[in-house]
Amino acid sequence: MRSAYRAAGQEDMHSYNLGLRLVRNADKGRSGSVTAGEPNLRTESAGRILIAYFSWGGNTRGIAREIQAQTGADLFEITPSNPYSSDYNTVLMEAQEDQHNQARPELAEHVQNMDDYDIILLGYPNWWASIPMPIASFLEEYDFSGKRIIPFCSHGGGRFGQSLTAIAKLAPDAVMGEGLSVHYSGGSGLSGNVTAWLEANGIKRN
Repeated sequence: MRSAYRAAGQEDMHSYNLGLRLVRNADKGRSGSVTAGEPNLRTESAGRILIAYFSWGGNTRGIAREIQAQTGADLFEITPSNPYSSDYNTVLMEAQEDQHNQARPELAEHVQNMDDYDIILLGYPNWWASIPMPIASFLEEYDFSGKRIIPFCSHGGGRFGQSLTAIAKLAPDAVMGEGLSVHYSGGSGLSGNVTAWLEANGIKRN
């Protein structure tokens, strides 16, 4: 096991996603780790693709546009009706408060034809080691049963944090694809990393 995210806090600080879990091998006769089976997603995808993303500073938006350039998929920006502050320190506090309260911000726009899409490429920044709460609002608004959700995440060092677990809980009947984590905007390597990620998930490129 490893620490996926580290941060400082007061000794009486509490959060819904902080805790302790004890782990041991399920069977003394087995060595190594025991993991659940995962579906094979390395097949050519069929059906329409939607790129849905939330972006605050623009990093995730840039990744989404690169994905669209390579796939030609439809693009949808998840935007809260009440925008977050444009000040970095303020938005940190707003994001943390939303997570503590498990808020579900009202969204300004909605996907009118979600049933038409089979694959959702879901993008977001890593906020406090999890998803921003507008992503939770988006996931709870639609029925993702039988759809594939393939996440991509911008981060400053925490990679996915606990965001994949949060997505799986909010869309339990969807199939999760292999995610892409991008450090900030991705730099000069973004295009190649997106290409490799699409190929790993069996997504056809233009």
